[in-house]
Amino acid sequence: MGSPLRTFLRAAVVAVVVGVPCLTTQAPLSAQASNPPNWNALESETLRHFQALLRFDTSNPPGNEYLVTDYLKAALEKEGIAVQIVASDPKRPNLIARLKGSGRKPPLLYMGHSDVVTVDPKKWTFPPFSATRDGGYIYGRGSLDDKPHVVAGLMTLLTLKRLNVALDRDVIFLVEAGEEGSSGVGIGYIVQEHYPLIDAEYCFAEGGNVTRVASQVKFAAIQAQEKVSRGMELVATGPSGHGSAPLAGMAIVELSKAIAALSAWRQPFLFNTTSREFFRLMATVSSPDDALRYRAVLGADPAARAAAHDSFQKSEPRYASMLHTSISPTIVNGGYRSNVIPSEAKATLDVRMVPEEDPAAFLDEVLKVINNPAITVRYTSNTARPIPAPAKLDSEAFKVVQSAVARNYDSVAIPMMGTGATDMAQVRTKGQQCFGIGPAADLEDAAKGFAAHSDQERILEAEIYRFVRFSYEIVFDLARGN
Repeated sequence: MGSPLRTFLRAAVVAVVVGVPCLTTQAPLSAQASNPPNWNALESETLRHFQALLRFDTSNPPGNEYLVTDYLKAALEKEGIAVQIVASDPKRPNLIARLKGSGRKPPLLYMGHSDVVTVDPKKWTFPPFSATRDGGYIYGRGSLDDKPHVVAGLMTLLTLKRLNVALDRDVIFLVEAGEEGSSGVGIGYIVQEHYPLIDAEYCFAEGGNVTRVASQVKFAAIQAQEKVSRGMELVATGPSGHGSAPLAGMAIVELSKAIAALSAWRQPFLFNTTSREFFRLMATVSSPDDALRYRAVLGADPAARAAAHDSFQKSEPRYASMLHTSISPTIVNGGYRSNVIPSEAKATLDVRMVPEEDPAAFLDEVLKVINNPAITVRYTSNTARPIPAPAKLDSEAFKVVQSAVARNYDSVAIPMMGTGATDMAQVRTKGQQCFGIGPAADLEDAAKGFAAHSDQERILEAEIYRFVRFSYEIVFDLARGN
């Protein structure tokens, strides 16, 4: 980690770059605390809780998130922290813990989800729910998505309580069920039925990440906005007949043409404040060759923009997806016998829309690109969901995040539009300023098959400890009483 002067200058420069007031020379509140946490002493406790959480099989489906909430409830109540359990399904509960503040400022919400995606155990070097430590890593489903936030929220509340930190804000810790595809039992249920329990000014959750290359931190991406998920279905119709005599206009062939046309479609770039800032700032922290690509997508040269997009699609697909609404074919169905030409074939598309995209106009463009009367297209999910405003980059919260990134990672915080979906979307619609944060991971790990949702999943053990401290300092600096 760099010197205090270096980290201050780095944070100040970033503050100017993103257009927020420059940080003062006063050290952050976390650096002024007279009784700071003993982080070395807390590592063994953090490890114990983290491994325990990873060993609970909360694969969704079926979820069984009660395993996590029972554990957390016992750990929090043991130290006198108030806990509420709310659930529409007894086996899929949500936990809400709260430390009371003076009420001088609105509450702060820290979120993590307790469920994980399913696994194929045969593809794992170590059992997926063993939380095995090996070579400086901890292996387990949920080690990246999303039990780091669960353990960080737990350790933050425990530490604030033990140190008797005076708070100007209530600090709320929410552990929600069902994030991996069944949020009706989790954040959807909470927002609809119990929102006053989590009402806050700022919230922090998954969706961001700290990127390491060759073991060195390059930047911290902080999610300030996210794309909107829309399901889309293509249906092709054509003549049916015997497989021995191919027919003109066969449904599967026409469907294949439609998918190929959408895959080759060069959509115009659609920027918003968050995505424009991301590419502009990435150019300032990248190698000369990479910086040229980041600047190219913001430039006026169509050929350079297209080349940069294609380069991102190969090396970092998320960056390409940030440039426009994305379309990924995910399911194709057609036929029932090998010797029968089917009269119908269907494809499911995963569409992630830039928030500013008009769904009806986009559907019209899709039909024009396909240009085939044998194909019908429809949305399969709600297209009228309110689109929340992005988090404010000139807010107190983002300045605190910048400072915490500088101290803990000796790097810069760069606002990002998430290409996936998080549970922050639903609380953003209530007016909360939400920021996605995450632990550091090696960029190379994704290609090796160790990323979130991959056949295996792992996290550097040292980065769990650093993420807990990072999360604590954000909450401390925002919530501590003056």
